[in-house]
Amino acid sequence: MRKHAVLITVLFALTVTLVSVSAVFWKFFQLNKQNYINNIFTKHAIITQIYQQYQQKEDSEIMLEANLAVYNFVLIKQKADAMVILKNAQTLKKKDFQNVNASLLFSGNGFYTQRVVTDLTATMLEFNKKIYFHISSPNASVIILDEELKPYKYWNVVSPYLIIISIILISFILILRRLRPLIRLRKKIALYGNGDMNISFKTNGQDEIALVANELEATRQKINIILESRTLFLRNIMHELKTPIAKGTIATQMLDSQKQRDRFSSIFGRLESLVNEFALIEEVTSLGDKAEFKEYRLIDIIDGAIDMAMVEDESVSVTVDPTKKINANYRLYTTAIKNMIDNGIKYSTDAHVKILIKNGELVFESKGACIAHPLQYYIEPFTKDNPAKNSFGLGLYLVDSILKVHAQVLAHEYEDGTNRFIFA
Repeated sequence: MRKHAVLITVLFALTVTLVSVSAVFWKFFQLNKQNYINNIFTKHAIITQIYQQYQQKEDSEIMLEANLAVYNFVLIKQKADAMVILKNAQTLKKKDFQNVNASLLFSGNGFYTQRVVTDLTATMLEFNKKIYFHISSPNASVIILDEELKPYKYWNVVSPYLIIISIILISFILILRRLRPLIRLRKKIALYGNGDMNISFKTNGQDEIALVANELEATRQKINIILESRTLFLRNIMHELKTPIAKGTIATQMLDSQKQRDRFSSIFGRLESLVNEFALIEEVTSLGDKAEFKEYRLIDIIDGAIDMAMVEDESVSVTVDPTKKINANYRLYTTAIKNMIDNGIKYSTDAHVKILIKNGELVFESKGACIAHPLQYYIEPFTKDNPAKNSFGLGLYLVDSILKVHAQVLAHEYEDGTNRFIFA
């Protein structure tokens, strides 16, 4: 998920924006529709007044129709039509009020006013895209159609909503298109990190991403030049060192004193070993192309390391599943295991190393005292506890470098007199 954090952030912002805009427009739609209904209902209070006069004066239905026609209202006279409307119409608004009918009467005590209060209910209905008003009282009811009035038009709100949503979507699409070069750039950087030194970051754009890509391309070219110069320098200097070492080894055999021959042979042998280790370190640190990485049985790599270490069979015991396989550079991984075997035999109290799989990790166990310093101290070049030992202090440094190439790390733990080195 972290690899797509920018994309996820953009999509999250898009989602939040769309939801927020939709919520605002939905609320606006509800308020706008309600205001529309309220305005219509208020303007059509005249219908209630006409019906009140009709009841108070007890006019004929013809007179009621005539009064309604003045305002383009039509009385629904067919009971069947009225029943269909009442059954299927949508209620938009409903209001209860009272009709007061005052009459002047005479009695033995003189004239007096009689007030009759009648409960009325006015309901605004929508049916088949027409607006009806249902006026009802305890004694009667009428349904009146407004021929000019139309229902609320949703498009008045939907059209600006769709326009705004379209603008937002187009804006985010443009943002995502701007991010596509960044995604391609990330993939190229990953390829470069995996060893493709010829990948090009160059682009023809003029935006900020293009400027970063072109700067990376310039940096890549400088790094490649430095790496090529470094590799050429190390290979030349090691070649130049091997020639005098070879000549010195041959010249040593011409010495008369056996003691001097042995001493110079040891010196030139150690120099040759040092040059070989330098060559291996140079190969590991400059290894970029993993084409030589193949799948091997781990037991085969261990057997190759034991042969390379040239130790007795009883010095190493192996408990590894023969079917376990790893993806590795055979020569480098064999060298790493060989160095661990040499290191274990050299510093153990019984000159024995046990190789096993524990929790899915390759483990090297040897009896002896716990290392005097943290492991980080020993994986630095030219560090060792005992200067008298026949070592340059490059063994664990080389192992750590090889493991890093294989996306692994070297770990150490000590328990009950046993040093345990782990390829984790």
